[in-house]
This record gives sequence, C-alpha cells and structure tokens, in this order.
Amino acid sequence: DREYMLAYSYDATGLEYLPDAVLFAEHERDVQNAMRICQRHSIPLIPRGAGVGYTGGSLAVNGGLVLVFTRMNRILLLDKENFLAEVEPGVITADLQEAAEKIGLFYPPDPASLKTSTIGGNVAENAGGPRCFKYGVTANYVLGLEAFLMSGEKIHLGAHTIKNVAGYDLKALLIGSEGTLAVVTKVILRLLPLPPRRLLFRVDFSTLAAGARFVQSVIQGHVQPAVLEFMDKSSLQAVYAYQGMSGDPRVQAAVLVEIDGSPAEVAEREALFKEQVDKAAPVQYERAATFAEQEVLWQTRRSISPAIAKLKPKKINEDIVVPGGRIPEMVEFIEALAAEFNLCIVLFGHFGDGNIHTNLMVDPEDGEEMKRVAIVLDRIFKRVIEMGGTISGEHGIGLSKKPFMHYQFGPLEMRLFRDIKKVFDPDNLLNPGKIF
Repeated sequence: DREYMLAYSYDATGLEYLPDAVLFAEHERDVQNAMRICQRHSIPLIPRGAGVGYTGGSLAVNGGLVLVFTRMNRILLLDKENFLAEVEPGVITADLQEAAEKIGLFYPPDPASLKTSTIGGNVAENAGGPRCFKYGVTANYVLGLEAFLMSGEKIHLGAHTIKNVAGYDLKALLIGSEGTLAVVTKVILRLLPLPPRRLLFRVDFSTLAAGARFVQSVIQGHVQPAVLEFMDKSSLQAVYAYQGMSGDPRVQAAVLVEIDGSPAEVAEREALFKEQVDKAAPVQYERAATFAEQEVLWQTRRSISPAIAKLKPKKINEDIVVPGGRIPEMVEFIEALAAEFNLCIVLFGHFGDGNIHTNLMVDPEDGEEMKRVAIVLDRIFKRVIEMGGTISGEHGIGLSKKPFMHYQFGPLEMRLFRDIKKVFDPDNLLNPGKIF
C-alpha cells in the first residue's frame, strides 16, 4: 500500500524516499528472518525507530525493506541491585526514564526527542541531550548489545558490568554506526541513583557574547552543573511568537542551568553558581525549585525547533561541536558570517559540552540565498575543524552530512570506514548510502 508506506518515507530532514516494503518487527526472530531473506535476494534493509532523526539515517535511499522497531518496545529488566536495565530497541527514551525513576534510578541521556525517540535510535546515533554535559552520551550507558548481522547470525557484545576489556570493543563500534553494520535487538544499559534534588535557573544577557562567556565561567567556577543550555535572540523571539507572548527587548541570549545532587551538594553548588551570576551582571535571573516551575523554563527550550521552523520554508540544522573554551569565539564567528551574507542563523544548544546547534533558515527556491548558504557552511566547517572540533556531536552523518565528511577525515580514514563496513556487511545491503 503506497499511501501507507509514505509514512515511513521521511524523517525530520524533510527528505523523502519511498521504500518497497515496510515490516514491523515484534520479536527478534522477525528481525533474523527478514535479514536472511533480504540477504538471499539482495534487498536493502533499513532499520527504523521513531523516524525523528535530523540527517536521513533511516531513509530507504535505494528502496528496499524498512524494518520498523516501534513494536519491540518491552522493558525486559530493571535491576535495582545492579543498577541496570535490559530493553528492546523500540522502547521510548522517556518511558525508560519514567520506569527507572519509579524505583529510584536514573537514565541520564535526554535527547530533545526523548518523548518519541527510541533507545535503538539513540544507540544508532549515539544520542546526547542537555544532561550529557555532566553525565555523558548514550555510549556511556550501554553495557552490552545483542544484534544480528546481515547474514542473520546473532552476536552478543559487552556484559552486565561496567568494566570489561575482553577483546576488541565491538559494542562501541556499533554505537553511532547508524544501523550500517548490524541490527540491534537488545540493549543492556547502566543506570544511576536518582538525584534527590534539582534546581533550574534561567539567566538572561544583553549580548550573545556575554551569554557564551557566562557558560565558561560556570564551568570554571566548579559549579558542576548537570545542564548548560544556550538560546540566542532569534530562537527566543521565535518561541515568544510561537507561544503568543512578548519578550524583554533587552534580552539577546539566555542560559539554562540545572544543578542536581543531594540537598547539601545542591546548596553548595547554588552558592558557587550565584557568585558567577553576580560577576556576570545579567539582565535578569530566574530560579525554579519545583517541578512545575522548572517545566515553565524548559518549555521555552523545547519549543525552539517547532518555533523556528516557521521563520523560513527550510531549516538546515548543523550540530557542530568545538572545545568549550572556543565557544565565544565560534559564536562571534557565526554571527559575523550571518551579517556578512545576510542570512538568518539561529543558535542554541548544549554549550556546556561545546555542542552548538547552528540552524540556517532558508528558502530552497531562492538560488542566490542557497549559494550564500554553501559558502557559509564551508567556512563554518573549516573553522570547526581548525578549532579541534567535529562536524556532528549527536545527530549523526546519515545522508545530509555525507558531503562534509572530507572536512574531518582524509582518504585513509574513509578507506578504513569502508573496510569495516565490508567486514560486517560485505554486500552493502544494510542501510546503504549512509555516512560515506
């Protein structure tokens, strides 16, 4: 049914590729059988979670079978004694977090799409999120994997332990491989004790540079925040318009800071944080102690993506990362490019770990504007690499970032990527056309 398959032909990029067939896996035997059939008949197989990725990683660029995992959504084990969970790949990230919190445990990775994205998708992209500044990305919580090769053979990687140095770390190779090497059917995850107390703050600044400098002062001031999120003037104004509100015209940037830990730890860290606030002399400062108060502040951050989508017909969303100390310099560089080339560039993201979501709002029908965009992207990526950064911090490469891989990797590295792919998938049937 062509109309039915249209729902599985696109993701958050807006790109569309119609698959030849869609199969909903409910058990691992469905996965194994599908892979064996596709291997036998040389049919491309594309694993898909919720389909909310930003780089086209789950699109059937060469047709083939899209294997959907949303029905493999069981939490198989929550082990309070050993601080771990076993889940199927279709489990929604937020569902796992809620289940863990009910028994006093904590799964930290929190991508913006956590209410829709799946653990399998998070593993495929090595997803991050706001709390990853303190707690790390998905890879820091994956203890083990079960997966199938394209041949239908099952592999077991990792263990139920944090320490494990037996053999090559093939588990780490699969994390972030975007479904190009094997298809994951079970994930063993490390959990943490749930922090008993959290505080959230919003600090507003009159310039973008002042906000970026404040982020660095918080890091250097031993505050140990769990979250350090940044929003520029364009993103704030878009959210206010989206919500039907009016913002303070003095505010050019806002920083969200979350502190967590025991009551004593939070009190100590809040005192250190307040010292940095006083030194920075912001436009205004807001403290949220209750869950309801914190949700109000978080709503602004979560509304950015849908809000800025209304600014122009298309959003080119880059998730560059630079070393933390270079954030102010990179922000000023991008601001200057936007002014020089008359482009709308919206900046927000996880500035605590240097992850700058750089959104170029464009009209793809405007040929002259798209020429300027190409020049600006070239300059941004070159500067990122010069600073010792990376072209992608959490969204992956997929289709949309393939043309930019040469900024970060030379011919030898690209050959090694292809050689690894051939070992796992010699016929290039598993999610072909992605990464390189």
